[in-house]
Amino acid sequence: MSPDPFPVVWTGEIATVRLPGEVDVTNAAAVLTGLVAALDGGAKVVIVDMSDTSFCDSAGVASLVRAHRQAAANQARVRLVTTAPAVQRILSLTGVETLIPVFPTLTDARSAD
Repeated sequence: MSPDPFPVVWTGEIATVRLPGEVDVTNAAAVLTGLVAALDGGAKVVIVDMSDTSFCDSAGVASLVRAHRQAAANQARVRLVTTAPAVQRILSLTGVETLIPVFPTLTDARSAD
């Protein structure tokens, strides 16, 4: 598998990484690899586009948290984009929404700060 398995769009120092419909134990490691690759590529902000994601399990959540920690070590930030009720629920139940900002649209995530 390539080191950057998910589509990434760069706008200056902002990398937007688009995730698939399901983020779970089968692809969570690849998700982390893709997010860390964006950070290692010089991103100051990584927007995790979960617009198409309707399911995220605990392995996916763990990858998001690890990416957030790596971003903090790189003096960068992670932002999430999702409106899927199931994804919002797991982010709420795990407390991730208090750790990583969640936005309803890419436009909102890009214009934050």
